[in-house]
Amino acid sequence: MRSVSLLALTFGFFSNLFSCAQHLGPADVNRLPSSDPVLIAQYGAAPMQHADLRLPQGKGPFPVVVVVHGGCWTAGFATKQNTAALATELTKHGYATWNIEYRAVGDDGGGWPGTFLDWAAATDYLRTLAKTQPVDLKRVYVVGHSAGAHAALWIASRAKLPVKSEIRGGKDPLPIKAAVAIDGPGDLAATVDYAAGYCGQPVVQPLMGGMPSQVPLRYAEASPINQLPLHVPQVLIQADFLRPQDAEVYRKKAAAAGDKVELVHLDSGHFELIAPNTPPGQQVINQLLKAMR
Repeated sequence: MRSVSLLALTFGFFSNLFSCAQHLGPADVNRLPSSDPVLIAQYGAAPMQHADLRLPQGKGPFPVVVVVHGGCWTAGFATKQNTAALATELTKHGYATWNIEYRAVGDDGGGWPGTFLDWAAATDYLRTLAKTQPVDLKRVYVVGHSAGAHAALWIASRAKLPVKSEIRGGKDPLPIKAAVAIDGPGDLAATVDYAAGYCGQPVVQPLMGGMPSQVPLRYAEASPINQLPLHVPQVLIQADFLRPQDAEVYRKKAAAAGDKVELVHLDSGHFELIAPNTPPGQQVINQLLKAMR
């Protein structure tokens, strides 16, 4: 069943807003226009386990992009509406998009391991969708923003986890062709203190159920940098949240392990990156299309 997302404000209003805004916040991005038809599907039984499938014009099958919003891994900071405009723009370029919601810290079942299991289950649910929808499971990409950038890299790393891992979420993770991390970390242990300052409260420690010294195995499995090489092309877009030194450490370690990782520095606020009708947002779209060719 298809439903249409409704927005009370017009494209013209927001075009004017973005032309004069210095920086966008999460509330601004949450109101970005996204009036295209979407199929809303539950990939699990919990209220937060749902996602939006957008399909391009035509018959398909279409390459599909898993889109993961950020929000400091914490309920109340962001929702899939924050990445709806990004998903809409990618769909205009011929990609099906699967914009996922998930349980975060503060949601019933969120945190360790539920948040990771939701990312895994939502991705693998594309196999179910492919039975009735024109999505190409041989061309699956993943892109995430902020905490969702960590999720995107982690989804690409799942296949490297032990089969008995508490967060792997199945023996046969859906293969990923490329991962794009928009201004978010690939190393949770290195992000604990910095993310607390950026988000205004501790966020990584509640997600993981402890500090790196207390639950080192959890951090090892949750941090994509510890699973390198991922054997998946990766793009790191660094702007306001992902620190340049952390991005470079990840890139160097990935390159030494044999992975292809492109590091792109953009002079931008954090939320302009997922607003396609801003110059930084358009630069991100161009990077995504390049990565998914």
